[in-house]
Amino acid sequence: MEFSANRVDGANAVITATIAKEVIEANLDKVAKQAAKTMNVQGFRKGKVPVAVVKQRFADKLREDAEADALRKILNDALKELNIANADLIGEPTISKFDKKEDGSIEIEISVACKPIIDLGDYKSLIPAVEDKEIDVKDIDARLEEIAKSSAPLEKIARKRAAKDGDHAVIDFEGFVDGIAFEGGKADKYPLQIGSGSFIPGFEEQVIGMKYEEQKDIVVTFPESYQAKNLAGKEATFKVTLHEIQEKAAAELNDEFAQKMLPGEENVTIDTLREKIKEQIKAESMSKYYREELKPAYLETLVERIEFALPNSVVDQEINYALNNKVRTMTEEEISVLREDESKVEEIRNELKEDAVNSVKATFIIDALAKAENVEVSDQEVMQVLYYEAMQMGQNPQDVVKQYQEAGYLPAIKMSMIEEKVISKLLDEKLGK
Repeated sequence: MEFSANRVDGANAVITATIAKEVIEANLDKVAKQAAKTMNVQGFRKGKVPVAVVKQRFADKLREDAEADALRKILNDALKELNIANADLIGEPTISKFDKKEDGSIEIEISVACKPIIDLGDYKSLIPAVEDKEIDVKDIDARLEEIAKSSAPLEKIARKRAAKDGDHAVIDFEGFVDGIAFEGGKADKYPLQIGSGSFIPGFEEQVIGMKYEEQKDIVVTFPESYQAKNLAGKEATFKVTLHEIQEKAAAELNDEFAQKMLPGEENVTIDTLREKIKEQIKAESMSKYYREELKPAYLETLVERIEFALPNSVVDQEINYALNNKVRTMTEEEISVLREDESKVEEIRNELKEDAVNSVKATFIIDALAKAENVEVSDQEVMQVLYYEAMQMGQNPQDVVKQYQEAGYLPAIKMSMIEEKVISKLLDEKLGK
């Protein structure tokens, strides 16, 4: 079969061909003979079905298979001529033309997208200047006080006063809906931190101002999204008794306190703890500096300076993604205008194209940087990050991973981690770490 395979640029190619009727008929005979060996047809023994019968009974399906075989051969031969490996293909080749002619031949056109060839050049010379952040003693003191406060034990306040925001109130409560107590709505001597947001919205605010042994009816409405469906959206009355108010005891910042905070380490002093806190604050500060200032600036420079072809299909996908996000923010009236006038949709697509191109370009550059710097992120590392974040948010890690898998987010998360890892590596080298 004759075909024409031409590279449009470094990331796109077009294959055109005419599949002759004779080729399709020859394929049809081959497919029918193969099918006759395994097909069960009433009145014939298995493997003994005449080819003519198979052709007659399954003509449409066999012809589709014959045409698909011819198409696959053209594609495979064309990719060899173009020197494009299957591993370098991006997405499935797109059949943009499949015209059946009166003489039985078929004219086809296939668009192929592949990984672009990227010359990063002297990418290290484009890394912006990196400033080493100094940590203020006041920040260390503030963090130390915060740690001391959070780890200090609770003590009953010496003076009886009204509850205020931030207090730890020890309360009894029982909840009722329509005058009937509901399951799970009762507790005695419950330690509630006012302002923590751990109770139903509006509950904690109404505890403020209560005094010792005061009893009070607190009326709240369960959120519509509340997990217990029998309570969602319903008004409830809680009978509350406040027994005492507790505050965090003042912690003494000494070597003994430091040893409690750094168990397992030898010769720990308060200065050891201060140094650890300084390192932690500096790591947080540098991470934010890299993420919010240097990384965006570096990527912007790379995207601007490095030129290479982009796969059209990937750019189109990015535009479509941005378009869908934009449509979600539109009113029904605005969407109606788009339905009536397709040119308006094209106008929006054109507006979104530059950002889409830059986003796709940045993704390929990051991939090239990671290869150049031998930076990898394993699937196990991705799972560890997702498990940690889920546990931090009090969610079931397995459920979170499943949600991300079903939504198809895992590749994007992995790419984001690679981006963070490779650019942090380059910036650290620039700083001289």
